[in-house]
Amino acid sequence: MRIHDQRTSAESGDESSNGDVRLNAYIARCSATSRRGADRLIRYRRVLVNGRPAEIGQRVDPNRDTVLVDNQKLTLPDTHTTILLNKPAGYLVSRRDPHHTRTVYDLLPENLHDLVPIGRLDLDTEGLLLLSNDGDLVERMTHPRYQIPKTYRAIVRGRPDESAMSRLRNGIEIDGEMTHPAEARIIGETAHGIELEFVLREGRKRQVRLMCRAIGHPVVSLRRILFAGLSLEGVKPGTWRVLTNDEVDTLKNYRGTHARGAHARGAHA
Repeated sequence: MRIHDQRTSAESGDESSNGDVRLNAYIARCSATSRRGADRLIRYRRVLVNGRPAEIGQRVDPNRDTVLVDNQKLTLPDTHTTILLNKPAGYLVSRRDPHHTRTVYDLLPENLHDLVPIGRLDLDTEGLLLLSNDGDLVERMTHPRYQIPKTYRAIVRGRPDESAMSRLRNGIEIDGEMTHPAEARIIGETAHGIELEFVLREGRKRQVRLMCRAIGHPVVSLRRILFAGLSLEGVKPGTWRVLTNDEVDTLKNYRGTHARGAHARGAHA
């Protein structure tokens, strides 16, 4: 399959006139982590610049400085690749885990194993998962300030009444903190339970499952069907496709706070 080239570019403010860049931005572009993830690596002293521990806020010159993460030298990729995977249930979103034999990387060819997930889906959740080696895109899609919408379909036990649906929409306390307002509606009834649709703009671990459990209607099955306007159309479970340059550009310019109608178009949950 032909991989579309998504050329690297400097984001405004990262690169100075003399060619040096923010270290966290450089790490993100090389390793496809987010900038917040890069800062964590620096804080945990896993980053060396020219043999010395790096500091938060440091700048580097990629042409002169040597940057190591976990003793591995970083280099900028020649191209960026982003794919959309239709994850089946039972596949872990991780490179390896001693307790699980199947990961999403088993569904990908070896030349795509450098891609990292943009957010997560838990083991039993199906559906749309983006993976990329574009650190700027990972940052854009996962940072809370962008409020990127993700749409889920959940089958739950029992029929939630209007009071329960109102709680889902207005916020539910999970681990001592209220969830953000969400869009939630009943789609219909299936052989396995009532089908609900959620549009979330935050990415707490197992959020949909915990919200449904809190109202007394536990999740039977869960699937993510949309991510920032991208859908699963034409992508069967266990398969994937490469995003086009236009699709990546659209994601990088996406305004989640203005995307209230995302469910009409074709981070964990």
